[in-house]
Amino acid sequence: MKLLVADDDVVMRTLLVRLLRKWGHEVEEAREGTTAWAALTRAESPPALAILDWMMPGADGPSLCQRLREAKLDERPYVIVLSARTESADIVAALDAGADDHVAKPFEATELRARLRAAERTIDLKRRLAERVRELESALARVKKLEGILPICSYCKSVRSAPDAWRQIESYVQDHSDARFSHGICPGCFVTHVTPELDRCRKATGS
Repeated sequence: MKLLVADDDVVMRTLLVRLLRKWGHEVEEAREGTTAWAALTRAESPPALAILDWMMPGADGPSLCQRLREAKLDERPYVIVLSARTESADIVAALDAGADDHVAKPFEATELRARLRAAERTIDLKRRLAERVRELESALARVKKLEGILPICSYCKSVRSAPDAWRQIESYVQDHSDARFSHGICPGCFVTHVTPELDRCRKATGS
């Protein structure tokens, strides 16, 4: 997973980056909020998850969460706020701002890894749901409907497609739905049209 670690404390940031890379993640760093915001909102390959310090120059963790929640992004990153502020009111404030999780400083490596695994499951689920929505939207875009009253000629059965334009009904239906036609002859038409034609042919050939 591609991660962003944003923390102005160089010791904490270095520890996190080394630990996350050890666990197999691709990690980039930010020393302050402005750089973190640029990384999280870039168009090409933004990080899927961010671990943000609460207090840092440029913009703090909760304010970044708020801005991310309000931003029109194709895929919003999962955000963990990492902070020494562990009062219930602080945790609630971070979550209300838009954070997905809160981890206390100093953190336990086992707890952080478990929370990252939970985050991965959430991110994977969101991506699969988004892909399913795209598939459904694509399918709906291909669906064509026939609705309303169709003006059909009583004699030739052509359909009026414009004020002065008439088309064969099969052509009209194919353009306005996913239906396709195969041609055959029903028993009634066989007796009414085909049999007399065959009789004429036999008489003409003397057979």
